Amino acid sequence: MKRALVVAIDGPSGSGKSSVSKGVAEHFSLAYLDTGAMYRAMTWFMLEQGVDLADPAAIGALADRPVISSGTDPRAPTISCNGVDVGEAIRSTEVTAAVSAVSAVPEVRHRLVDLQRAEIGASSGIVAEGRDIGTVVAPDADVKIFLIADPAVRAQRRAAENQQTRRSDESVAATEADLQRRDKLDSQRKASPLQAADDAHTLDATHLDLAQTIAAACEIVSEND
Repeated sequence: MKRALVVAIDGPSGSGKSSVSKGVAEHFSLAYLDTGAMYRAMTWFMLEQGVDLADPAAIGALADRPVISSGTDPRAPTISCNGVDVGEAIRSTEVTAAVSAVSAVPEVRHRLVDLQRAEIGASSGIVAEGRDIGTVVAPDADVKIFLIADPAVRAQRRAAENQQTRRSDESVAATEADLQRRDKLDSQRKASPLQAADDAHTLDATHLDLAQTIAAACEIVSEND
């Protein structure tokens, strides 16, 4: 019997990973795991606890406390922390500003990588998206995609999304500056930095709309599964 299909989709903030990953999961009738939401849930917990986010040791000391659960239906993914639905709360500007710092703490990464591997291992096929899926979480994934887009395009798309959902009214310039800040933090951290796996297929979505990007990703999966 062929083992369950695992697709890893990595990339920087605002590259469209979530939308593309959900589209690929729906196309192939697979589960969907948003690992970024798990890091955001951890960040939300730390903020709720009043932890000094400039103190990695303080964050690490509480990393094993929250119970984080992910719903993996690509049509309606969910995320909860200690039984609380935090799907909306984790998209706040406060969480967005703090998530890179929390994600860089080794104890946080170890805890959540273990949870992510357990979720992937228990699935009957899954698309997992994040920043270190192909390199750390699931290095043996059947198909690895590294999704990129020009920073200015990512900023335009993220700003439009934020304004549409009323999460933020930041200008495109401010959004681009924030994305560049997060790119730098995520790529330079010592624990599981953002980088493409050696065997990942790079997909540049700069000049593609969402449907075209999903179609291109699905083609990569079909050709390499």
